[in-house]
Amino acid sequence: MPLLPDGTPARGVPRLADGTPARGTPQVRGGHPEQREGGGGWGELRQSGVSIPRQRQAPPGGPRQDYVDAFGEDDDVFAPRNAASAHASHPYASVTDRDPGAGVGASAETDDDPPTGVPAQAKGGKGRTFTGIAAAAVTTVLAVIVAGQVANGREDDAGGTRSATDQARDARGSDSRPSSSPSVATLTYAQAMGEKYPLGATLKGPGRFDAVPGFDKAPGTGQKYTYRVDVEQGLGLDGELFAQAVQKTLNDKRSWAHNGARTFERIHTGKPDFVITLASPGTTAKWCAKSGLDTTEDNVSCDSASTERVMINAYRWAQGSKTYGDQIHAYRQMLINHEVGHRLGHGHVTCSKNGQLAPVMQQQTKFLDHDGIHCLPNPWPYPGS
Repeated sequence: MPLLPDGTPARGVPRLADGTPARGTPQVRGGHPEQREGGGGWGELRQSGVSIPRQRQAPPGGPRQDYVDAFGEDDDVFAPRNAASAHASHPYASVTDRDPGAGVGASAETDDDPPTGVPAQAKGGKGRTFTGIAAAAVTTVLAVIVAGQVANGREDDAGGTRSATDQARDARGSDSRPSSSPSVATLTYAQAMGEKYPLGATLKGPGRFDAVPGFDKAPGTGQKYTYRVDVEQGLGLDGELFAQAVQKTLNDKRSWAHNGARTFERIHTGKPDFVITLASPGTTAKWCAKSGLDTTEDNVSCDSASTERVMINAYRWAQGSKTYGDQIHAYRQMLINHEVGHRLGHGHVTCSKNGQLAPVMQQQTKFLDHDGIHCLPNPWPYPGS
């Protein structure tokens, strides 16, 4: 082999006299001497001609020695350092070196966290390429982790806001929520019976009825009559109030239950003796016509004797009559007593003296005065009781 003047082979590496490579000479691998690359996990770039750094012992519980060997002697990644020095010395400090209190969360890496894994040994140009790819991958992964943690933090904040809003809403309670309409004090029976209600004089209902549920026991011991209360659909009137008025009125001692002669019981199912029906003017007229009666002229009520129904005109029930004026409670009692009186067999009569109470069987909706005699309104068959 040709030798240079100093005894060194012209090609290859220096060898001793026996052909053994001299000590301290870098070993070759695949024809490429090992190169240390600058940046990232590989430490600072070493200038050619500088000796390979000595091996350092990893701290207890630290990384494997081959990972430590990948860094330069001056690059003590395990030594504590402040944020300023970290950012100055570490190419990726803006991503990896974060204060735990900076909002990234407990999972973010800090300088005190020991790195894991084994770095690949770069070899020449291929090593530099691999190093760049690895660094970019590390950067991307860290960026995704940080972004995910920030997003989770935002979601947690949003969830916390929603939770606080829900808790505040629950704390207010149902009593604090604004009502769609102002509260109205519940009317007593007498107050409800003293009110007029809106309903058209020409209303024509569907002709379908709903029985008012419930049962009102006959209070007396006289002849018992059972009845059911039906209310036409769509009237917008209080069917329960109407049913209560019928029971109270018929069993009043001034009514047909006078002296215990009769007693009236409201049922919901079964076959009653008659059905007291609250219906629109149009439907009332149809049912009255079945018994040959015309209620359209004065928009009145009737006892449809050929049927089971005693018809109460809902317009009259809601609005009353001129003869009674504002005495709507008394007028409603008269309506019930008058029409049930027909069902019990009583016909029309009038008062015979000026200033006398009109008999309950007088057509008081139509008139109080007749033949020069002025009658007073009266809802009871036996008003003096």
